[in-house]
Amino acid sequence: MTKRHGHGLLAAVLTVVVVLSTAIYLGVEAGGGSGARADVAGGRTSQNAAPASTGTWVGAWSASPAGPEPGTESSGLAGRSVRNVVHAAVGGTSARITLSNLYGQQPLVVTHATIAVAATANTAAATPDTMRRLTFGGATTVVIPSGGQVRSDAVRVRIPHGADVLVTTYSPAPSGPVTYHPRARQISYVATGDRTQDVSATPYTGRSSYWRYLTALDVLSDEATGTVVVLGDSLTDGVTSTVGANRRWTDVLSERLHASAGSGDTPRYSVVNQGISGNQVLAESSGGPADSPSGLSRFGRDVLDRTNVRAVVIDLGVNDILRNPNQVDPRSVTDGLRILVRRAHAHGLRVVGATLMPFQGHRGYTDARDAVRQAVNAEIRAGKVYDAFVDFDVALRDPYDPRRLRADYDSGDHLHPSDRGFRRMADVFELKDLSGSAPAEL
Repeated sequence: MTKRHGHGLLAAVLTVVVVLSTAIYLGVEAGGGSGARADVAGGRTSQNAAPASTGTWVGAWSASPAGPEPGTESSGLAGRSVRNVVHAAVGGTSARITLSNLYGQQPLVVTHATIAVAATANTAAATPDTMRRLTFGGATTVVIPSGGQVRSDAVRVRIPHGADVLVTTYSPAPSGPVTYHPRARQISYVATGDRTQDVSATPYTGRSSYWRYLTALDVLSDEATGTVVVLGDSLTDGVTSTVGANRRWTDVLSERLHASAGSGDTPRYSVVNQGISGNQVLAESSGGPADSPSGLSRFGRDVLDRTNVRAVVIDLGVNDILRNPNQVDPRSVTDGLRILVRRAHAHGLRVVGATLMPFQGHRGYTDARDAVRQAVNAEIRAGKVYDAFVDFDVALRDPYDPRRLRADYDSGDHLHPSDRGFRRMADVFELKDLSGSAPAEL
């Protein structure tokens, strides 16, 4: 076969793939700042899987799409298998995933996708009897439009609580740029060719500190009855936590909830992390709307659209202070936070918020900016912003210099916590504050 004929055949095949895959979409909707979405699953179990067990669909893991990956504009990751490694906050008997092409400039063709439980933590090797092929509306190939996302059919596979899960996708055609989450604090892997069903780690010679395409893992669980979504910035993203150790404060909070589930007033909830480094309540990143959409603009997609959400935790505001070239009015920050709370209340969700931690010693510190931080905290402590609050400021500040983080809670940059600091954040969180109904108004 000549090279020209080979290219012609590939183009014809891809054309057929696009047509067939487009036909499986049950609906495309816009909303929540997410662009077009093809939701083809509806919680159904793949036809070649065993009947689903009873339980509740909850979020086991998620990551917000944060921007287009540099260097992937022309071809994406065509001809390569992307094996994302994610940590399941809760166990279940069936699973489904969400893939995003939010920042893609052309359709993303996925011809093969799999899910498996990792053989051990921090590896590309799968436990062989857990490898499952994923389908989308019953088809093994799916085309995700530019700006869209798609959820897979449910597949029967036992996901243990606290296990690493491998989600692998293969795309044969150019589809750039890649939608990604850059500061994963987790190593994922890449292989050349379609190696999606390989249980061995051998072909996965490429290593990546990003999560690509994958934005959610849901499980059918009897361990949890709902999902807590944590909306935040780099402090929630855990950018200074130990790589591969799951020591973000949300990870520790998840473990606390799991250990205490059903005792006293502790709700049986899973926790998913929707932190984006540099995120602000009000403004897009200085790099443009493609990099770190504001908390207000992404609230619908990253919070309300998550699975079976029962409560929201918000830890935003410090970047509105640090990244504003002029002194920001504290009322603009608290007013923005109140908008998020009202949107959550409109969906019956309870909201717990966090006070803003100190950052003296950081390159962005000024006395004026600290005064804004303290004014925002005063409103939060007065009960004028959230249904309940967790006082991260008091918990992590130096008692002898309250404008600074305590030394052993400081990662060294005087803004982000150390692993010990992240644990302290989770430990002071009152789990019972996640329970209860949302008030009609604050």
